[in-house]
Amino acid sequence: MEARSSFGAMSELELTPERMREMGYQAVDRLVERIAGLEDLPAWQGTTREAMRRRLAGADPERPTAFGALLDELFDSVLPYGTSTDHPRFLAFIPSCPTWPGILGDLIAAGSGIYPGTWIGSSGYAALELEVLGWFKEWLGYPEDSAGLLMSGGSMATLAALVTARATRLGAEPWSGVIYASSEAHSSVVRAARILGFPDDRIRILEADRGFRLSPSALAEAVAADRERGLRPFFAAAAAGSTSTGAVDPLDELADVCEREGVWLHVDAAYGGFAVLTEPGRALLRGLDRADSITLDPHKWLFQPFEAGCLMVRRGRELVSAFRVSGTYLQDTELSDAGAPDDAEVNFGDRGPQLTRSARALKIWLSIRHFGLGRFRAEIEKGLALAERAAERIEASEALELVTGPLLGVVCFRSGGGEAEDAARVRRLLDSGIGMVSSTRVGGEYVMRLCIMNHRTRWEDVERVIEELERPAGPGTITVAGAS
Repeated sequence: MEARSSFGAMSELELTPERMREMGYQAVDRLVERIAGLEDLPAWQGTTREAMRRRLAGADPERPTAFGALLDELFDSVLPYGTSTDHPRFLAFIPSCPTWPGILGDLIAAGSGIYPGTWIGSSGYAALELEVLGWFKEWLGYPEDSAGLLMSGGSMATLAALVTARATRLGAEPWSGVIYASSEAHSSVVRAARILGFPDDRIRILEADRGFRLSPSALAEAVAADRERGLRPFFAAAAAGSTSTGAVDPLDELADVCEREGVWLHVDAAYGGFAVLTEPGRALLRGLDRADSITLDPHKWLFQPFEAGCLMVRRGRELVSAFRVSGTYLQDTELSDAGAPDDAEVNFGDRGPQLTRSARALKIWLSIRHFGLGRFRAEIEKGLALAERAAERIEASEALELVTGPLLGVVCFRSGGGEAEDAARVRRLLDSGIGMVSSTRVGGEYVMRLCIMNHRTRWEDVERVIEELERPAGPGTITVAGAS
């Protein structure tokens, strides 16, 4: 029974320890049942807004409902509709397949009353986040005086990097600054620039080269041209694994240009950055350690639950200088040192746009400490190997044609039947529930795209998806996964 009593005693929202355990066991059992049965579930299940409205109709928020009944409603009528990004045959977009210790880490964080914005609010947790960031520094080859923080994802990390670069390089005259990115760059670069008020004519999108990479010579020429116009080039966004093709920009050469021109080099390594844990990944990402800032997403190729993004900044004090703002109501939280380098106490609220923030490091720490880094390295290597095998399989296919890859787990291909034909194949796979791939455009042409970053994915899963896509997109009998 829920604990209820009169005013001045227990809260109306309090539960007995026995009831809390019972509800927790119920929720964990449903989650474990779902994860254990992923093989038999559709990778995607569709529905309509009207169908969902009917499913959720009739709920009266004024009346209490048994927790077991609510779990039934969630797991039977709500959660199945959409993509299962942790499904072994979900090969679309950028998959996410969290570890169980990571999932439990989010549960523990939510139930522990952690306030990670200030050192006084959570010194134990803050030290743990610094420990995780220290691991990232070591993997990236960043110096000791670098600094970072965990964020919601790559988009917020890119925004925070641009704020830091603007404060560091432009000072009191920010609107004369010019931003550079490749035509293959993630949309978050342009979005971040617009959020900060940069007009479109201060955002230079440079056409990628034949390898879908940002050309150092093209960047140098654009910077020179803008200087002649009296503008101030200050920020260049490179990719260490572009979303469409997995292409890695020539980071060393771009770093040379940026150092010579005084331009801040930001590298979007949101999903690809953790490939540095492997030998082929380190070779591919050569020069990453020279970036002024780096975006990472542990909720991608470090197998953590959403949300877990990260921004790392080479000169840590520049990050703090860009974001530190105090108020009289925070005077009890102020530190003599603002927390960079990381051997000092840290208010993470001084490093980014959030004061109230989630305790994202706990799940990463639990996962890596439980399994050991070697297992994560092995799973990243497996993803790279599966992508190589998928590319070989597509090259050998009579029905499909390899377009790009394998690059950091991404392979792009087509059937030769044209855009309408290939779009129909992608849709048929989606409707079947067997698996899911996405599409993109390479050189302006429609292509099918698969991305292998799921530690549950086996070769049998990849081959089953490819076999389905080899079939012509004509009339046929398929099992539609919940299109009601």
